Amino acid sequence: MSQFLELLISGLSLGCIYALIAMGFVIVFKATNVVNFAHASVLMLGAYLVSRWHSGLGFFGAVGAAAVVCAVTAALCDVILVRPLRRRRGGTDALAILTIGINILIGTELVRRVGTGLLPTGAPWGSDVTHFLGVAVPQTRLAAATVAIVLMAGFWAAFKYSDWGVALRSTAADPEAAALMGIRLNRVAAGAWALGGALAAIGGAFFTSFPASGVNNTTGLLALTAIPAAVLGGLDSTAGAVVGGLTIGVATTFAAGYQDEISFLGRGLSEVVPYIVLLAVLLWRPSGLFGSREIARV
Repeated sequence: MSQFLELLISGLSLGCIYALIAMGFVIVFKATNVVNFAHASVLMLGAYLVSRWHSGLGFFGAVGAAAVVCAVTAALCDVILVRPLRRRRGGTDALAILTIGINILIGTELVRRVGTGLLPTGAPWGSDVTHFLGVAVPQTRLAAATVAIVLMAGFWAAFKYSDWGVALRSTAADPEAAALMGIRLNRVAAGAWALGGALAAIGGAFFTSFPASGVNNTTGLLALTAIPAAVLGGLDSTAGAVVGGLTIGVATTFAAGYQDEISFLGRGLSEVVPYIVLLAVLLWRPSGLFGSREIARV
């Protein structure tokens, strides 16, 4: 039972990080109807910058600076690369493929810079743990869960009550009607990409901190695990991003924790569990748990 509780708490804390990363996917999708695969490389960029800057700026200063850089980078990707294709009425498939290309370009350069080493993020909690309900939980994960909950609550409030939130919801519901009402769609899209980039940087800083070993050349690939979390909950649902992130976090942690008991399924099962869960849900509900179902008139 103690192992079960430890894995559950650890999985929920990891799930909060996944939820924060998945929120970036959802924000961009709601504003532009684009599945942003470049989100993974932006996350790696944020984690890389934190690992380079934490000695001079401190961990929180480095996270803040990395969030700004990643926000600008993501916004520029939208303005320079995505927006021209969107103006030419490029379909959602073409836009998604474009983001895959952006992800490869940024990720390849980051892999070259990281090399074969491990870059610590300099989180002030180090490997310290806190005992909660009789189990040891890394303080970094508790801090990550706290930050994720605060940021997600802040986003929900802004999405619900601010003018930007109204513009984003209107754009997601009916872009043509929103444009006729004076909402600048390009500005909303760039803002969504910027916010998604900032969330990716913050999530990446905690994603690569203890008990993770640090930033390495596979961080971008591991970050893609957040895509099943976003799709699982529903790409157009912020609540779904939270539920999907928690589900993937718990499933991954339990698969890794009980690896010896399920060794007959093969080693490394925890790496594919997110996609197994995703496949099972999508076979039952293709739009995700909380996604909107498309209605076609015939």
